[in-house]
Amino acid sequence: MKLRICHLYPDVLNLYGDRGNILCMRKRLEDRGIACEIMPLRIGETADLTRYDLFFIGGGQDFEQEVLLEDLRKGKKEELKAAVEDGRTFLCICGGYQMMGHYYETADGMRCPFLGAIDFHTVGARRRMIGNYAFSLSETSGGSTVVGFENHSGRTMLGPGVEPLGTVLRGYGNNGEDGTEGVRYHNVFGTYSHGPVLPKNPAFCDRILETALQRRYGEASLAPLAVPFEKAAHEAALAQVKLRRKPRRGRSSAWL
Repeated sequence: MKLRICHLYPDVLNLYGDRGNILCMRKRLEDRGIACEIMPLRIGETADLTRYDLFFIGGGQDFEQEVLLEDLRKGKKEELKAAVEDGRTFLCICGGYQMMGHYYETADGMRCPFLGAIDFHTVGARRRMIGNYAFSLSETSGGSTVVGFENHSGRTMLGPGVEPLGTVLRGYGNNGEDGTEGVRYHNVFGTYSHGPVLPKNPAFCDRILETALQRRYGEASLAPLAVPFEKAAHEAALAQVKLRRKPRRGRSSAWL
């Protein structure tokens, strides 16, 4: 078995060490004897995206997203949309997640059109949603609990019938109002969770890898790895998040 992973825009989308997600996926594959090929695809570079099984798009700042718009229009936009509809697996973090929607509208009212691969949009605000948080994944995404760190001013609104990745337990998630976090569409996993998210959440990582392997090979399951400190680290992080009070819905300036 082998997985080919495309790391999209690693030169600009690597906020809060999001590249650690790539390292985690490679390590968990190699520990099971599964080969892993990783290709960085930077601004201005082209590649045959049909040869990749899994795409990773990290987070970035607002101005970095704007820099990417021109590059997306030069062909990558339609190729990425086709990859989504073809069932290829994506992990998209924060700004990378927002890019999968129709547009991002800044707090000043400037609208930046994005991929439009999934029916949602994001609107910026003056106050940011910041802090360690936790959410429970939907059953289709594995049903485990995820801990992470969010820092975003964008409020993401999912379109009718679009499934969130999970339900917020502590923190803000998509918009601080409806209790949703992220998006799950076909084999796209979109989330606001930085950190990086996967080393702290091995069950979530394995779910993503299994999704990619199953699409490529038809049937695949990953045996558990005997690494007890991973579970201990996850549970310790989750316990700390649960000590925080829930933010009042609609208030995003601070933890209340």
